[in-house]
Amino acid sequence: MHKNYDIIVIGGGHAGIEAAYAGSAMGCKVGLITMDKYALGRMSCNPAVGGTAKGHLVREIDALGGIMAGIADRTGIQFRMLNRSKGPAVWSPRCQSDRKLYSEEASRVISNIPNIDIIEEAVVEIIAEDGRISGVSTASGKFINSLTVILSSGTFLNGKMHTGLVSVTGGRYGEKPSLGITESLIRLGFLSARLKTGTPPRLKKSSINFEILEEQPGDEFPQPFSYRTDIEEFPYLPQVSCYITHTDESVHQALKRGFDKSPMFTGLIHGVGPRYCPSIEDKIVRFSEKKQHQLFLEPEGLDSDQVYLNGFSTSLPADIQFEALRKIQGLEDVEMVRPGYAVEYDYFPPHQVDLTLETKKIAGLYFAGQINGTSGYEEAAAQGIIAGINAAAKLIGKPELVIRRNEAYIGVLIDDLVNKSPDEPYRMFTSRAEYRLILRQDNADRRLLKYGYEYGLIDYSIYSELKEREVLISKAVKFCDNTKIHANVINDHLGSRSLSEIDSTETISKLCKRPELSLSEILKFVNTTEENRFFARRLIENDLVLEQVEIELKYEGYLKRQDDMIKKMERYESTRIPLTLNYQNIKALSTEGREKLNKIKPRSIGQALRISGVTHSDIAVLLIYLQK
Repeated sequence: MHKNYDIIVIGGGHAGIEAAYAGSAMGCKVGLITMDKYALGRMSCNPAVGGTAKGHLVREIDALGGIMAGIADRTGIQFRMLNRSKGPAVWSPRCQSDRKLYSEEASRVISNIPNIDIIEEAVVEIIAEDGRISGVSTASGKFINSLTVILSSGTFLNGKMHTGLVSVTGGRYGEKPSLGITESLIRLGFLSARLKTGTPPRLKKSSINFEILEEQPGDEFPQPFSYRTDIEEFPYLPQVSCYITHTDESVHQALKRGFDKSPMFTGLIHGVGPRYCPSIEDKIVRFSEKKQHQLFLEPEGLDSDQVYLNGFSTSLPADIQFEALRKIQGLEDVEMVRPGYAVEYDYFPPHQVDLTLETKKIAGLYFAGQINGTSGYEEAAAQGIIAGINAAAKLIGKPELVIRRNEAYIGVLIDDLVNKSPDEPYRMFTSRAEYRLILRQDNADRRLLKYGYEYGLIDYSIYSELKEREVLISKAVKFCDNTKIHANVINDHLGSRSLSEIDSTETISKLCKRPELSLSEILKFVNTTEENRFFARRLIENDLVLEQVEIELKYEGYLKRQDDMIKKMERYESTRIPLTLNYQNIKALSTEGREKLNKIKPRSIGQALRISGVTHSDIAVLLIYLQK
């Protein structure tokens, strides 16, 4: 018999370690149950963190006090800011990680926390009494008692791996599946379904001809993910390049020869795969007009001879994979260390959880990660930290944390999961966020650090530093609005750059709206008073403040429009709906509206508005009902 716990976390992946860390940081005794204590934070698929929209999530997790960003910074071997040629709303940080070092660093962080016990067991049953969680049972026959349980099982629930027509049970290469949990949850009244994801073959680095491939180096001056990383010491590890190649018609023809043995096309796989990250065979069928597909060769680590072929996820027979690989430029003599495979697993459609990620059927039971139908380390980690905070908050008497869509990508992620309950693996994109210009990767601390501090995951020193920075940002915006630059001071510079000159004077704010001019460039021409010159120099030397002020000035009109949209929605978001409301009693609602509202149990009118099948007429009826 193990000791009693405040929180049990099942699964040591990216969701599990964030949940355990958050719960422990809030003072709770945590039992982290994993089938392999050496697999904490293991990267099942590509050895990378961040990317388009996903990088936003990592920054947000960090602002809440999570650990993913710090681990990525300490184990990253290439850092890039994606989409720099576009607007700041879609700039996204990404790092290539050393797979082995990432897991080792995650293990080091978690193992050094006194109030986390790492328990190497296999959970086979979730135990609840009278609608409330009481603990779990393990394969060795132990009952472990806990006040709350966070289930973050990844792809392991009844996991099955497919390569061609060969299928073996398992949640990840070389690892056993988790059996029994799904069945115990079904007995408790939950609905389950199947999803599928895949991974590409691993290649031997020394067998690849990199000389004829396009090199993709990292940024010359890389930026860390974490606000708490010391920029003077960053990056911690030597930096390496990735490489780009492509498929062509000969590759496609080779792959097609294996379609009759594809587990996906023959019906062997029943789970739904990711629409936005399809297998290479799926790409060939769905995008038949495309003559080639881009592939990225990503090193798995500084001391590893394995390379990850990003974009070539497949479950075709191993011999077909090998034949096709050798037709790709640079891979003519490649050695395949391990074939790609698909993994099929159970998940629980996420309309069954609340916005706190607590399940609606069982109090004290939380779902986080791929069990809610998401794909990706970052989406999992984001859910993990929210589940961990809310489980701990429930126990220590703090208010629950629900992050809104206008506050963070994390809010968009969870709101989409609960309201839309996707039936395919959900992946975060910038296009999913209607307020994306406000939810930028560069201002995650300004949006979320207050919550990290409020829930005890962020030190006061970091929070107070942010508050001081906010004061300086506010002063700087006013300074730019009110300080004018004379034509005789700046026109020579504008002329030298073939830019239109000004007539007499213009404010810094107006000049900054010119896309060709940077704020730091303009501030060098401030010469009205010694005080103004001093303040301008102070801004130039403060990169964090300068970036925020420049974005606010350049995109002022767009930001104001998004602020106005948020204010218009505020009435609906703040109109609360009792979770106990029985919509069957409101006869004026449409039949579909009643069904969907009863299924989702929205917390507010704003949330109800986003439920597919709930009409504006239903919302009007609800508003009248609530007023009565």
